[in-house]
Amino acid sequence: MSSTPRNIAIIGGGPAGLRAAEVAAATGAFVTVFDAKPSVGRKFLVAGKSGLNITNSADFEPFVEQYSGKDLPDDQWRKQLAAFDNTAMGKWAKSLGINTFATSGGKVFPETKKAAPILRRWVQRLREMGVDFQMNHQWLDLQKKGESIELEIECKEGVFNQDFDAIVLAMGGASWPKTGSTGKWVPILEQHGITVETLQSANCGWECDWTDETRIVAEACPLHNIHVRVGEELQIGELLITRYGLEGAPIYALAQTLRRMAAPEIVIDFKPTFTIERLVHKMESARKDFFKEAQLRWKLSMGACAIIRQLYGEIDSAQQLAKIVKACRIPLSGPRPIDEVISTSGGVAWDELDANLMLKKLPNVYCAGEMIDWEAPTGGFLMQGCFATGNSAGLAAAKVQPYLNT
Repeated sequence: MSSTPRNIAIIGGGPAGLRAAEVAAATGAFVTVFDAKPSVGRKFLVAGKSGLNITNSADFEPFVEQYSGKDLPDDQWRKQLAAFDNTAMGKWAKSLGINTFATSGGKVFPETKKAAPILRRWVQRLREMGVDFQMNHQWLDLQKKGESIELEIECKEGVFNQDFDAIVLAMGGASWPKTGSTGKWVPILEQHGITVETLQSANCGWECDWTDETRIVAEACPLHNIHVRVGEELQIGELLITRYGLEGAPIYALAQTLRRMAAPEIVIDFKPTFTIERLVHKMESARKDFFKEAQLRWKLSMGACAIIRQLYGEIDSAQQLAKIVKACRIPLSGPRPIDEVISTSGGVAWDELDANLMLKKLPNVYCAGEMIDWEAPTGGFLMQGCFATGNSAGLAAAKVQPYLNT
């Protein structure tokens, strides 16, 4: 740590930016958080509307395996996560007076399941630590100015410039732009010669060309306890049939593979606990109305029946229907638009960053969170990645560098 307190700017008030502010302020640095919106943590609050997964209770090795990205540096990423892992996240929440619990599937929630109590206490702590919050301030550019970095910021009074010792950029990807993650930072960094991998829909629903008949019957129907495959990849869980296609954790987790396919499709086993032979046996003497019989005898949902009917037409035998139920191929026409997805892939290329997440071409400028080219499924892994990179970038900006030359 330097003897003179560092003057640090954080651009972006999401989880990564706020964690960077917290650890930097804890070293004695003067920290200013700039955000283009009227308040911080807006995406954090949206993520917590249906229950906030702050992390996942998985052991470290399977935890690390959830992350991917173009040229993701395995050793470096492991160090990022190990320095602020799921145990550390639980202790952090506890330090705010928030107890957590883990579900059988590994998702870790605050006891209230909501984001607002955590955010309120977190912001209060940051203010008590001396962090200055400047809202409705839009970052426009930066320039190297001797040993410091000059920021160009726009606010309601106009455009101004301000010097800092270090900058942490934590502006998110391009999902949920109403919360502030607009991706407008991409051309700014590209003008500085920084390579940015294209931002794409990651954790998102995928569109299917449902007919009106299918939509009328199947919209809002859940598909429980199914196996979803793409090639050799398997995800187990639940999908929801929507007016435009399918949503749910299994298809979110398969998004990276689906994006690489010229003709993306998934294969669903609607009855993974039964063999084809067992299903046929349960159909017994049925000789007609196989969809109706399957709903009664196999507990096959109306939604699954509607999908199969659209894709395969009328069925003339129990054997035929059983084979389809065990391996129903569903073509996908593409991911949902980027402005409504949970998260994005792409971002600042790893070759542009050193071991401390500093931009090699812009010394003392660091990146954190979804701005960097990594992705992960929902279930707590996204949040953990944002906190871990914010933790690293904040410490490095304050000249506490746990990874440099390691």
